[in-house]
Parts: sequence; structure tokens; C-alpha cells
Amino acid sequence: MHLLITPTFQRIIKKLHPRQKAMLDEAVRAIAGNPGIGETKTGDLAGVQVYKFKMIHQPCLLAYRVVDAQTIKLLMIGPHENFYRSLNQMDD
Repeated sequence: MHLLITPTFQRIIKKLHPRQKAMLDEAVRAIAGNPGIGETKTGDLAGVQVYKFKMIHQPCLLAYRVVDAQTIKLLMIGPHENFYRSLNQMDD
């Protein structure tokens, strides 16, 4: 499985603490193992899937797009507050 990372995603993970990165790695492994695990969005966010998980007792969302059978593009990660608005504004 190939993982592509957007610049937005890269900026966010640089700011995470090691324990948060470990929890994010678990979420990414879950997505890589089963790309259909996330909730598929419609409308402006058509084609985007969002996986919900907890990062140190805080609910987080991880947005990704399945490019093809062997490639997943990780778009953005963050708390629910303003997540969809920010995701809608980003250009991947």
C-alpha cells in the first residue's frame, strides 16, 4: 500500500508529540488494512473518506482519499471543530 501525504497533513504531524504520532500511526495502519473503514462524504467532499479515532482521549478525524487499489492519499487530521470547513477549503 502506497501512502501519499499532502503538505497540510505533513505540517500537522510535525507538531504532534511522539505519543500522538504513535496513535496516528495506528489509525493509518487501520486505514491501510481496510480502506473502506472511513465514512464516505458526499456533496463538496465527494470522494473523501473520514476515519474517526481517539488521540489521547480527544476525538480526532482523519480525512483521506482512495486513489486506486494500492494508493491512499492522507489529506488532513484534526479535531471535529471546523474540520470539515478546513477540509473543504484545502486544495489537495
